[in-house]
Amino acid sequence: MRNVAIIDYGLGNLLSVERAFEHCGANAVISSDPDFILRASHVVLPGVGAITNAMESLSRDGLDEVVKEVAQAGTPLMGICLGMQMLLEESEEFGLTRTLGLIPGRVIPVPNTAPDGTSVKIPNIGWYGLRVGEADVPWTGTVLEDVQPGEAVYFVHSFMASAADHRHHLADCVYGGNPVTAVVMRDNVVGCQFHPEKSGDVGLRILKRFMTL
Repeated sequence: MRNVAIIDYGLGNLLSVERAFEHCGANAVISSDPDFILRASHVVLPGVGAITNAMESLSRDGLDEVVKEVAQAGTPLMGICLGMQMLLEESEEFGLTRTLGLIPGRVIPVPNTAPDGTSVKIPNIGWYGLRVGEADVPWTGTVLEDVQPGEAVYFVHSFMASAADHRHHLADCVYGGNPVTAVVMRDNVVGCQFHPEKSGDVGLRILKRFMTL
């Protein structure tokens, strides 16, 4: 059985993430104990709200350094929603906020204008189909291996990741006619902008595949 540590830093939809992993057969534990997190076979960084508050909360007890140590150790690490954005180097939300720097790139606003100039409602809330990212990186061997392009997952967000290296851009969706980053991945570090724990069977397949990495 996989031991999944769900990092508790005071923000995030922890219980639903825990239940989803338990449904997938994992021993999922919500924890802020660095030793426990570092011993886990898989680690999850959830998050909701403002990125400035999240980074302050994460760093308050040194958990930011714990997350970096997890990544450096090669342990599979998944960021969900705001947790995914924290994996990048910096965010434009509320000025410029330094983030964890595990995947090169910046968090930018979801475009509020469609290609034809019409306004797009922000935040992006709803179910949208996944499609292969711009670098056409195959999904085989990734968390999306069991997902078919076009299958929908649930998003709630106003900002998105812009990876510096297109090869780290695994998948996106289309919102308001614009591509919106949905999954980033670099080695053992993966981020899902959507909520797999709220995305029904598709989300559970993603979590199950994550536990095999």
